[in-house]
Amino acid sequence: MSQNSLYKAIILFTVQLMNYNVQIMNNNKFKKDYFDVLRKIQNNPSTSQRAMASELGFSLGKLNYCLKALQSKGLVKINNFKKNPNKISYLYILTPKGIAAKTELTIMFMKRKMAEYDELKKEISKMNK
Repeated sequence: MSQNSLYKAIILFTVQLMNYNVQIMNNNKFKKDYFDVLRKIQNNPSTSQRAMASELGFSLGKLNYCLKALQSKGLVKINNFKKNPNKISYLYILTPKGIAAKTELTIMFMKRKMAEYDELKKEISKMNK
């Protein structure tokens, strides 16, 4: 395989991977999961992954996957304290991009809930007639 064809194959793979990530982010279930993780991080940035996974009802693997995805998208910064004797302690920080994404997800969540409320209100109104 020539260097040029290898380069083209790597670019094609990267584009396909990026498209896959966009599809995942567009999936409402993943959006809710990412929103929940971002909210937990904002509320308690020094919580352990195990505690966060337990509070969210996620497996540790799922939470780790979400954190890595959020970090790769630049939404979360993960810091390890080198001088801390507890080497597995991390601090999770929302980046400005992460704060913006969380805000956007919050707005989408609220719009969806308002639409659900309006639908329920219509159904109740029909039932009362």
